Amino acid sequence: MTKIFPAIAAAFLMTAPAHADPFIEAMETALEAYQDGDLQFAEDELAQAQRVLADMKAQGLANFLPPAPEGWTREIDTEGGQMMGFMGGGTMAKAVYSGDAGRFELSLMADNPMVAQLGMMLGNSAMIAQMGGQVERINRVRFLREDQSLKAIVANRILVQAEGADTDVMIPLLEQIDFRAMENF
Repeated sequence: MTKIFPAIAAAFLMTAPAHADPFIEAMETALEAYQDGDLQFAEDELAQAQRVLADMKAQGLANFLPPAPEGWTREIDTEGGQMMGFMGGGTMAKAVYSGDAGRFELSLMADNPMVAQLGMMLGNSAMIAQMGGQVERINRVRFLREDQSLKAIVANRILVQAEGADTDVMIPLLEQIDFRAMENF
């Protein structure tokens, strides 16, 4: 195992331009520290590389957050994803939309154990009915519609949740999301 990491890292680094981005810099630094025998620093730099990748994934997920409708504002929460480690991991992106008709939050959470558990519930229309919720279809995705809340699971791994305003206010924004593209995130 100890000989595999340097070989993989060296092959990876040979194909990438030096100091091209923070991820590559962290990987190069980790490799140098490893080769120098400083395993703690190598581990710290690998953790930094993981944080950079997590930020890149969060930005990719945030790209699915629709722009604010005319007359509204959208504020993307850049701090929300930092709590994902405490929630079992994964990636999160969220935004707060504010306008004359109210204020609500739209969040996207991917690859988290909680999402898998919710998927069993949200994927079952009978269970939704037993909970007193209604099924709302938006762009071929089945949402659980409750008072000021819409929730769905996309591709069995991404929770889409809009909360805080009348559902009729939030639905037009959700209709702008390309859920088919999101399946490949």
